[in-house]
Amino acid sequence: MKKNNWTPWLKNEFEQPYFKQLAAFIHEEYETKRIYPPKVQVFSAFENTDINDIKVVILGQDPYHQPHQAHGMCFSVNPGIRIPPSLLNIYKEIQNEYGYPMPDNGYLMPWAVQGVFLLNTVLTVQDSRPRSHAGKGWEVFTDHAVARINAKPDPVVFMLWGRDARNKAQMLDKTKHLVLEAPHPSPLSANSGFFGCGHFRKANEFLMGNGKEPVNWQIPNLR
Repeated sequence: MKKNNWTPWLKNEFEQPYFKQLAAFIHEEYETKRIYPPKVQVFSAFENTDINDIKVVILGQDPYHQPHQAHGMCFSVNPGIRIPPSLLNIYKEIQNEYGYPMPDNGYLMPWAVQGVFLLNTVLTVQDSRPRSHAGKGWEVFTDHAVARINAKPDPVVFMLWGRDARNKAQMLDKTKHLVLEAPHPSPLSANSGFFGCGHFRKANEFLMGNGKEPVNWQIPNLR
């Protein structure tokens, strides 16, 4: 793993009894089934956005469950992979708020390097079986990660989309951070309040109000 200021925290978490039990389960799953993302990319969100740089946390559910999509950052897909419906809806909301043109790709690394932490509540999934690794220990791990971010002295924007993500709202210090909640952007629920939520503009207004650089939400084209 690429080292940064998450590294000591991760090392400590990996030694906890709950995580050792989770790791044994995950190892067996990778040995016997098709699991996403690739094992070396499970902690990509932590590798690509240092805890000291986090300005915004986007919290999703679990990884994409079809081949070649998931690479360890929520809602993001590898270059060259078709944009999934949930991410397409995210782009539509950004377009509605800012008027940006629709990108030709779903690779969200430009957000990650600006301090947008792209975390799922569960970090692995079995092929074609959404939520198949729910309830195995990942939720404890991501609770601890969110608590660590919540303890940062500087204010952070949390975007909690869908029930699994919104369950973590009660952990957050709303006197310090901006906590934005909405239904999941999937086609099943986007029309129930995700569209029109205004989260991306609200996030930038909060960041600027706290002396931080706003996030450029426009994903550059790759072609």
